[in-house]
Amino acid sequence: MRLVKDVLEQRKVIQISPTSTVLDAARLMALHRIGALIAFDGKAMIGIVTERDILTRVVATGKDQKTTTVASVMTPDPKTISADKPFVNALIMMRDGDFRHLPVVDGGEVVGMVSIRDAVGAELEEESQLDLG
Repeated sequence: MRLVKDVLEQRKVIQISPTSTVLDAARLMALHRIGALIAFDGKAMIGIVTERDILTRVVATGKDQKTTTVASVMTPDPKTISADKPFVNALIMMRDGDFRHLPVVDGGEVVGMVSIRDAVGAELEEESQLDLG
């Protein structure tokens, strides 16, 4: 059974300031090819902003991405999961909470983020080992 820390591998925590603009957040997500950022105020995680947040709370409502701040559209105090928990627990939390990204903590410190996309990782790796010819 995979643990959350096994799924993280060597990912870095990509963070953003809550005072940054949504445009900055979107560019940072595009640069790192990720769908969510963790908002930090100093060393403390205060929220998470996702591509869905930007789409539904900014684009769909006609807000200006150059002036709208991350703090105004992020989800404050997101749920988290411990790095030593089974990954299936993270999947259940995401399914039950209807969200796709989950910050991971270890010893009270944010060490990464898992997403619903990670659920297919092991299965696709096994698929690549199959002889499909």
